[in-house]
Amino acid sequence: MRVLLPKDINVCPISITQWFDDGINPCMYELLCATLLGTLAFFGLLVSLIAPKEPIKLPTWGSRLKLLCHVVVIGVLIARMVTYIVMQGPSYAYLIIHISIDLIAWIITTSLYLTSKKMLPIVPSLFWFGNLARYAGSFSAWNSPHWFFQRQDTLNEVQFYLYVAQVASLLYICVYSVSSVFCTCCCRPSDGDRVLLINSGSGPEVPHPTSSSTLFSSDAQGQTNPRLPGGPRPDITSSSTWSNFFVKVIKLFPFVWPKGSLMLQMFVLICIALLAAGRAINVLLPLLYRDAVNELSTGNLALKTICLYCLVCAAQGTGMGNSGLLGSTRSQLWLSITQYTNKEVNCQLFRHIQELSIAWHLGRKTGEVIRIVDRSSSAITNLLNYILFSIGPCIIDLMIAIVYFIIAFNIWYGLIIFVTMSLYMVATIVLTEWRTQFRRTMNQCDNEVKAKAVDTLLNFETVKYYGAEDFESNRYAKSLGEYLTAQYMAVSTLNLLNLVQNMIISVGTLGGCILIVYDVHAGRLSVGDFVLFVSYIRQLYLPLNWFGTYYRMIQNNFIDMENMFELLDQPKDVSDQPDAPEINVTAGRICFDDVTFKYREDKEVLNNISFTVESGKSVAIVGPSGHGKSTIMKLLFRFYDINSGLITVDNQDISEVTQQSLRKAIGVVPQDTVLFNDTIRYNIRYGRVESTDVEVEEASRNADIYDSIVSFPDGYDTKVGERGLKLSGGEKQRVAIARTLLKSPQIVLLDEATSALDTNTERNIQASLNKVCEGKTSLIIAHRLSTIVHCHQILVLKEGRIVERGTHEELLEQGTVYCEMWNQQISGNEELADDREIEKP
Repeated sequence: MRVLLPKDINVCPISITQWFDDGINPCMYELLCATLLGTLAFFGLLVSLIAPKEPIKLPTWGSRLKLLCHVVVIGVLIARMVTYIVMQGPSYAYLIIHISIDLIAWIITTSLYLTSKKMLPIVPSLFWFGNLARYAGSFSAWNSPHWFFQRQDTLNEVQFYLYVAQVASLLYICVYSVSSVFCTCCCRPSDGDRVLLINSGSGPEVPHPTSSSTLFSSDAQGQTNPRLPGGPRPDITSSSTWSNFFVKVIKLFPFVWPKGSLMLQMFVLICIALLAAGRAINVLLPLLYRDAVNELSTGNLALKTICLYCLVCAAQGTGMGNSGLLGSTRSQLWLSITQYTNKEVNCQLFRHIQELSIAWHLGRKTGEVIRIVDRSSSAITNLLNYILFSIGPCIIDLMIAIVYFIIAFNIWYGLIIFVTMSLYMVATIVLTEWRTQFRRTMNQCDNEVKAKAVDTLLNFETVKYYGAEDFESNRYAKSLGEYLTAQYMAVSTLNLLNLVQNMIISVGTLGGCILIVYDVHAGRLSVGDFVLFVSYIRQLYLPLNWFGTYYRMIQNNFIDMENMFELLDQPKDVSDQPDAPEINVTAGRICFDDVTFKYREDKEVLNNISFTVESGKSVAIVGPSGHGKSTIMKLLFRFYDINSGLITVDNQDISEVTQQSLRKAIGVVPQDTVLFNDTIRYNIRYGRVESTDVEVEEASRNADIYDSIVSFPDGYDTKVGERGLKLSGGEKQRVAIARTLLKSPQIVLLDEATSALDTNTERNIQASLNKVCEGKTSLIIAHRLSTIVHCHQILVLKEGRIVERGTHEELLEQGTVYCEMWNQQISGNEELADDREIEKP
């Protein structure tokens, strides 16, 4: 007996009842499945057109056999089409159409599997498992005469065995894919650099990335610096954003629970109570809708039920957002919690950044750090809102709905909802986990764009000096182009996610509606029950349609917070000891005893340095650039901890006292004075923030800058510009001197304070510097030797060692290193010889 197959595509039945007449109709079933799976493959092809290609390697026999199965399936599809055409002619149009779609889809999927492994691994997996579900569904028609399973003739016989070969090959592909993912997830490294590849069985074929996805790295000098945007990028496919979830929650809890405010704690409890009330209303609303329909259908007025229904609707709102009475109240109360969280996060992060070592700050990217702080504070509050008021209630509502439909209807309704919701959530989670890499890439590119923009604006003078406007514009355009490419990938994969979600929801809704229509037609349920089912399902699906958005936003917020967690985990290279006392500086005696220091292990900057600066005395350090002069000053401020030796101030080890008290006791006039973009008054008062205006003006008089300040139109309220660029070099130095005079420290450090100034300006400022050092213990780092001839002792530093020490006259008499430096400066600058005559004791 020849199999009963439709003779033309138009023969496919339109009536739903005919789809299941004597088994599933192959015409509708095959065309529908082939179209859906072909659409998935075609969409994957579109997305992959701009995706970076990374051909896979097939090192194992299992992976090679998997590729062979691809070839077998494609060959079987060609054989099936040829068989139909040869044995039955081309009249079976739907067979040729669906096999053609399958063949094209398999070719596309195989190409994606081989060439787009890194960027598009999920499409082949969805395609394979979708086909497996398709074949499993066709086996339900085993006894149907419309299919070839009974093998009534030669055509059926051939088609049956070809079909078995196709299913067997697909089964191996799926089993191998599952085992690969299992191997990848269970054999991940345990050191934090973990990989979760939700891919097409690529575990054994693609090596695990080993680079840490971190913003910070160690540079060549052994310092911990932010990873520069132009340098090696972190591996964006590293650990899942849900890894260490509870650790992250524990870190966030102190920012969320308002431990210092009883009122805010009550607000949190009230918000939870309102959330629970909303879950009860979500069940009550469809029941009232059903009762109103039943009463109206029997001729009753149902006025009481309708009024109660409208009242409940007012409390619920639209079911989304905070439009209802409960939602608006909860939102208003939660606003205070959100503000508390924002304040705590920003203050904690800002304080932590301030406490990080000078080594970290020397290598940071200002724009990148600011961007991290901006995203992190908003990400935490958004994360709380999505988890507490979106994802959590959605899952609870689904559990309540499943239980209710099982009790009020029967188990099949609960099963339909459970399967639909489970498939929806699983597909959403798997696809969103896969999409995480694109969000990470986009964030990284966004950081680079902002960092380049801020860096260029901060250095606008250098750009204009070298006429590099076009160069900087091209750099910015290149970074922006990379960002837009990453954004395109993120949006394209979002469209794929929406397509899959809509397919699952539509099929689930169709199944439930068909079932309840039969029950209503059979008299087992009323029309009101149908209304109840439809309204309840729509009420569930409305937030469920946003489940992917909620989950994706939670993922995005976790990603946005990753840099914040890395920043908070950034260790403080220099930390105070527990219960460290404050330093007590009376005389200001400084002692370096066999101090050795190195920035990195293979090169010492200071080697067994020993010297003493007695109270009220001045010591100068001179020597070639890069031989450790400024390092001595940084060590005295304890910007770094020494490797060996001892540094004391008034016989107190500076490593055993608090850094804050140590730095309060020391004043500094640096070589490059950097001012805040604020008023002159603010910058001078920064030396002692509690000082009065009179004290600020007195300090400016002593620094010989008072007349210049009052000559400005705004006087002390004059804005100095970014980094003080509106002031001249001499004015900035005098502001720094005034700031140090206002601080009135016992110890004063001068770090080549006049090396960047001309000789005349230097002479004028030198008098102010003498006022700063008068009666103080002073340590001076100098380039111009004429400025330190008056010092009580001069240390000559070379290659990290003190090679000479003594007064100016003593060192000249020795006629070695210092004398050579002095003679070079005299011969190179006639004015310096004049200075020598003027300043020589």
